[in-house]
Parts: sequence; C-alpha cells; structure tokens
Amino acid sequence: MLTIFYDGYCPLCAAEMQTLRSLDIHNRLKLEDIHGDNFQEKFPHIDPIKADRLLHGQLADGKIITGLDVTCLAWKLVEKHRWIQILRWPLIRFFADLGYGFFARYRHQISAFVTGKPRCARCLQDRCDL
Repeated sequence: MLTIFYDGYCPLCAAEMQTLRSLDIHNRLKLEDIHGDNFQEKFPHIDPIKADRLLHGQLADGKIITGLDVTCLAWKLVEKHRWIQILRWPLIRFFADLGYGFFARYRHQISAFVTGKPRCARCLQDRCDL
C-alpha cells in the first residue's frame, strides 16, 4: 500500500492521480489531496507546505518517500509503465531527480503552458471530483 499526498490544484498532478486511480485495480494506492478537508487532522505528520513543494508518499510501514520515488513506485504498483523504473538507476537517478525538482517547482507554470490552466479550476471552486 502506498499513500500519495499530491497537489490537487495542479491540473497535471490531478490528471496523473486520476489515471493512477483508474489503473489501481488491486487497491494498492490511497490518494490524498494535500488541499483536502481535514488534511492536517488526518495526517499531522505530513507538512502540507513541504508536500506541496515535492510529492510525498507513505509506505504501509509508515516510511515517507518523496519525489520520483513516489511516482515510480505508484506506476509499479499499478503494473504500468515498467520503463519508468530506469529513473531509479544510480546514474540516471541523479539527473532524473534534478529534472523532477525543476518540474515540481514550476509545475503550475508548466501546467499553464501544457493545459492552458495553471491551477485546476474545479479544485479552486471546491468542486474537484478527485
């Protein structure tokens, strides 16, 4: 089981979580929007500001993982995109983590460029169905 703490206001992040949810036929993922109701009460050990800067995940044993470790494990658990695991190979990992750090920092601008919306309009209006 992997709990993913994601930014539901980011259209790209929300879309990826929706895709993961649809592929999670074995119920191996739990998706938690860091902007959701009672997030701090339900997960006091997760700093939503840090989780907003870098994707956070929690393993079944309570261990916290971040960044591409979360993404790669999530896709592995839904048994899709096996190729993504190369991002965890030692030399590639370093550069992939740098690239992910850039993406995480500028995801709203990147999302605006890709989708035309910097933030999910449905989520900003508290009507998000994720």
